Amino acid sequence: MPVLNRVADLAPDIAAWRQDFHRHPEVLYDVHRTAAIVAEKLRAFGFDRVETGVGRTGVVGELHGRGGPGGRRIAVRADMDALPIEEIVDRPYKSAIPGAMHACGHDGHTAMLLGAARHLAETRGFDGTVVFIFQPAEEGGAGARTMLEDGLLERFPFDEVYGLHNMPGIEVGRFAIRPGPMMASADVFTIHLEGSGGHAAKPHLTVDPVLAGAHVVTALQSIVARNADPLAAAVLSVTQFHAGDTTNVIPQTATLSGTVRTLDPEVRKAVEDRLRQVAIGTAAAFGATATVTYNAGYPVTLNDPDATRFAADIARHVAGDSAVDEATEPMMGAEDFSYLLERRPGAYIFMGNGPSAGLHHPAYDFDDAAIPYGVSWWVTLVERALAR
Repeated sequence: MPVLNRVADLAPDIAAWRQDFHRHPEVLYDVHRTAAIVAEKLRAFGFDRVETGVGRTGVVGELHGRGGPGGRRIAVRADMDALPIEEIVDRPYKSAIPGAMHACGHDGHTAMLLGAARHLAETRGFDGTVVFIFQPAEEGGAGARTMLEDGLLERFPFDEVYGLHNMPGIEVGRFAIRPGPMMASADVFTIHLEGSGGHAAKPHLTVDPVLAGAHVVTALQSIVARNADPLAAAVLSVTQFHAGDTTNVIPQTATLSGTVRTLDPEVRKAVEDRLRQVAIGTAAAFGATATVTYNAGYPVTLNDPDATRFAADIARHVAGDSAVDEATEPMMGAEDFSYLLERRPGAYIFMGNGPSAGLHHPAYDFDDAAIPYGVSWWVTLVERALAR
């Protein structure tokens, strides 16, 4: 098993970094402590350039190979932020911040990429430049987009970009990837219904937005069932319905909101268009008016086919041929690494986290046994992508 010997030696240090990040989680863009530690370590490792405050609180480091800054440039990315969740399991490194925890493994992602940075800075067994991106606000804050808006590509140009995420339910030491759609887009909608309120004992004198809203909820389910191609995955979920304040009044208004997930940009647009039509038309059938607000969130995470094959080959080198699933099922969760993939070819891969609690669960924990696999994948990927 070609997990690198030097990486195995570094694994206890990397695990200690990971557990320190876990004990001190920071949410969205407020990753000041984590970013400061990352920048300090990159400088101590001897990086050629380290910049902080990119995209508000992101950190970017450049590492040149033995031939200097010329040649190809690739980027590798880890997310730093935690979630606003209360941790429910006692551990020696349990979150010390009330209401915040690393429930998605970004502590592990950051620590592993730092481990790869340390090893590569020691050896520099490659030509060209590696751009290390440590990103805030992946969990709903679109930190990747913010870093791009802050000139990431212009200030730190690169030709390809790669990302890695741990995945509960996949055995430690295994990897999963696919070309094309890896994770879904994630959009949010709100439907405001206006009726004519009145006494609950005289419904015939009102236009009931609750009744109209109930039919809108039902009608919206027809979009995926009857308007989307059965072979093109789509999810439309109404997750909130707010109306009224008491039992004897038919309210004036009602508000529905929810999410749309798709794996194809064309399906995404078609679902949005149809959602507007169905909501407005159904409400009108009951005498109410509907106003739809549709906010596009993270795009579809689309893996480049060539980069996917390359990432899978690296995983096979690290873990063995039988330990890599190159045709894994796409996931309907979303990931803002998609913004980077819109701008440059690259790939996003899942790495096994064993039988842990699921992502975003208050009992989740990153499995430190996965560290040698993740760091070895990063190091080998860089050395082969920028082979001397």
